Amino acid sequence: MRYEVIMFDLDDTLYDFGMTEKNAFQQLFVEYGLPNGLQDYLSSYKAISKVLWDELENGITTLELLKIERFKRLFLEHSLELDVEKVSDKYIENLGREIHLIDGVEEMLTDLSGCRFAVLTNGFQIAQHARVNGSPLNGKFEAIITSEEVGYQKPQSAIFEYAFKKLGITDPSSVLMVGDSLTSDIQGGNNFGIDTCWFNPQQKENRTSILPTYEIQDWKEMKKIVRGQMLEI
Repeated sequence: MRYEVIMFDLDDTLYDFGMTEKNAFQQLFVEYGLPNGLQDYLSSYKAISKVLWDELENGITTLELLKIERFKRLFLEHSLELDVEKVSDKYIENLGREIHLIDGVEEMLTDLSGCRFAVLTNGFQIAQHARVNGSPLNGKFEAIITSEEVGYQKPQSAIFEYAFKKLGITDPSSVLMVGDSLTSDIQGGNNFGIDTCWFNPQQKENRTSILPTYEIQDWKEMKKIVRGQMLEI
């Protein structure tokens, strides 16, 4: 077996975050008496959120600031008078209830049952643990490691160092990092000197200088990688 330990990103890798975000956002504004919130505010929120998550990856902001700032900016833009902290906490709670596995994930983990699995995510600890524990993937992972828990986020090497210590990994060549984000998952794995796999079901063009070890569009391809039957890029 080519790899013994596989570290997975969570959002848009194992779980459909687009659906998760949409449903959690809709429920949030319904609860606050704004049933048209999804149509009225989601596009603005996503634009604001993307800027902040990019800043987090680049070490410009923190997860705790991001949590509040995204709704603070949204409410200022749309002149909404809501309690930012309460809304933020409720939204994360809603995220934790949304469980939408990407097609093929369960089968892929079953096919690779001889491997050790872990989650390495930049998401919020409460939401990410709730989504895994409430899904068919509960019990599949040795650890669910979040940037909130560690205090560092992908692509920073410190979060990978933490994961290696927690999992007792001594051989970097036995580890594969799998995720949908070139700038977070793939860059982070590359920085730390482990092999990487870009999960790219939409076949997006890579317009960066970040090169994964492998690229796949379907989870069925993971078996070939782990068995050493797929060539590196």
